[in-house]
Amino acid sequence: VQLQASGGGLVQAGGSLRLSCAYSGRTFSSYAMGWFRQAPGKEREFVAAISWSGGSTKYAGSVKGRFTISRDNAKNAVYLQMNSLKPEDTAVYYCAASRTNYYSDYYQYDYWGQGTLVTVSS
Repeated sequence: VQLQASGGGLVQAGGSLRLSCAYSGRTFSSYAMGWFRQAPGKEREFVAAISWSGGSTKYAGSVKGRFTISRDNAKNAVYLQMNSLKPEDTAVYYCAASRTNYYSDYYQYDYWGQGTLVTVSS
């Protein structure tokens, strides 16, 4: 399994970005997917997760109402639409795949992408 995250960049506060994560390997639709982020000097934190079917999602409280996770099993991809971005959203964002469920705990994920940097200026 390989995951390739993309779509990061520099954006002003209040702006939007859409992150993408391309999956290759075993059947994508059998994996739950998650997005995590890690800011400099901070621990990795949960952002959002989605079930294998896309029918269930969960979000961290800090992003709920601003971020939307989605997936397209036909395209082997998962997305994170980020709106109303804040400087505190600045971090490296990672996508991850879980063989079991759409957890919020990073250690429950089996495969990780390389990360994409999101920088939000004030």
